[in-house]
Amino acid sequence: MSDEVDRLIEAWQRERPDLDVSPMGVLSRVSRLARHLDLARRAAFADSELESWEFDVLSALRRSGEPYQLSPGRLLRETLVTSGTMTNRIDRLAHRALVERLPDPSDRRGVQVRLTPEGRKRVDAALEELLRRERDLLSALPAKDSTQLAALLRTLVTPFDAA
Repeated sequence: MSDEVDRLIEAWQRERPDLDVSPMGVLSRVSRLARHLDLARRAAFADSELESWEFDVLSALRRSGEPYQLSPGRLLRETLVTSGTMTNRIDRLAHRALVERLPDPSDRRGVQVRLTPEGRKRVDAALEELLRRERDLLSALPAKDSTQLAALLRTLVTPFDAA
């Protein structure tokens, strides 16, 4: 079985035999798969009338467990965005009634962001559709290979996550 990356590698080996282009065999495929995943994510979220960033915030709240609320600071750490960006995102989600701001009982100056029932409905539907599309993307791999690939990718990603 041959793919576009094989053709790309063959061309580079022909044109630049002095270079080891073997990293392209893995990383070009990861990059191409990431593009397909991004398209699948966008389509899954669009079905629930969500943007990717909205799903990220809502899913962080949903994963937190009942009462599905977090501080803005915790949301920052969960979604890896700046404080100003998070404030804007919370404002926009609150405007759409997908989250609500509540006073923080342990800090009179602080707030908690809580998922609304509508926000929970949307994020749950988006997650189900995302998982269906992700299963489709992985359908060519036997379960054993998928598990092995996940472990290998974890080995590559862990140092970046630690930084």
